[in-house]
Amino acid sequence: MNEDAFNMSIRKFLKKVGVTSQREIETAVRAASDAGKIGNGPLKAQVRLTVNGVDLDVTIDGEIEIG
Repeated sequence: MNEDAFNMSIRKFLKKVGVTSQREIETAVRAASDAGKIGNGPLKAQVRLTVNGVDLDVTIDGEIEIG
């Protein structure tokens, strides 16, 4: 396995995930806020990461502050 290529591929994937996730979260939170569906407290967030072909299935929990 080429470690450099592997590392760069992971970084590229994570950048795509980060940019896409931020855009989707911002859009959803703004829409919910405009509709009066959320307050100023933190929002619970969860991401499930799976990779086909290897034994990876992990859930990452966190909070997003909006206040």
